[in-house]
Amino acid sequence: MDNGSRRYTMRFDPVQYEQIEEIAAKLSIAPVDVVRRAIGNYLAGQKLLTDSELRHLRVAEYTQVALDAIIREEHPELRDTLVLETNRRMEKYHGA
Repeated sequence: MDNGSRRYTMRFDPVQYEQIEEIAAKLSIAPVDVVRRAIGNYLAGQKLLTDSELRHLRVAEYTQVALDAIIREEHPELRDTLVLETNRRMEKYHGA
């Protein structure tokens, strides 16, 4: 009976396989179910991580726009110095 699932063959190194079998034994489930759960958790985590990263990027961009507006309005003489320092730090700490 085909329920729409697809078969996929995987190979594991001996240490991974042993760990999968140990988890399966502790949970009283088949090793394949451990792998299915792990993949399901990973995929769910990727979606959460992506949403979290998107929120973080949006907050960072908003903060940058707000700071830039404040600096332009209240301290325009500091803007060039701040941009140069930002570039220096990007290169030093991020190689960019």
